[in-house]
Amino acid sequence: MRLIVGLGNPGKRYSLSRHNMGFLVLDTLAQRENINIGSRKFDSCFGKGVISGTPVVLAKPQTFMNLSGIAVGKLARFFKVDVEDVIVVHDDLDLPYREIRIKAGGGDGGHKGLSSVIDHFGGSEFVRVRLGIGKPAQKEMIEGYVLERFSEEEVKELPNVMARAYDALVEVLSSGTQAAMNKFNLRVTKKSSKEV
Repeated sequence: MRLIVGLGNPGKRYSLSRHNMGFLVLDTLAQRENINIGSRKFDSCFGKGVISGTPVVLAKPQTFMNLSGIAVGKLARFFKVDVEDVIVVHDDLDLPYREIRIKAGGGDGGHKGLSSVIDHFGGSEFVRVRLGIGKPAQKEMIEGYVLERFSEEEVKELPNVMARAYDALVEVLSSGTQAAMNKFNLRVTKKSSKEV
């Protein structure tokens, strides 16, 4: 079984904010795979299903971003999922908007949600699907920037980003992390939206 967690903040106020990229991807995955993530327990909204022959639990922690690890830890313990079988989908300031990277293990990169997950697992060997949101010109603007809603231009591109993130997750489940990294860890050009 794989536990796929999208990081974000609950509530309408944050629904289309950059920090909620993980929630948006989980909603897309659930919709396309017809998995109901309406169950509420373990400080999460979650649901069970099968994707590419793999049993999965899809979850959106409801603890707010900085405490995401509390929910992820509860889910992993209940469903008896090892850290290596967890996939965390999250926003990433270090990647330009529309870029996606798949990574196994590593640090938190300054992401407080990831830091919380690592703290509550006592390990960082889980898979990450990183979705670029770009970054503001000045470092002190970061907190406001991640909680801002997407710009009009970004909203127009969102369906393409979601489709690519969905494909990346399915590839991880069907072909493994390394194969998915080889296929999706490519730069996307602004004009053509094709890998280069």
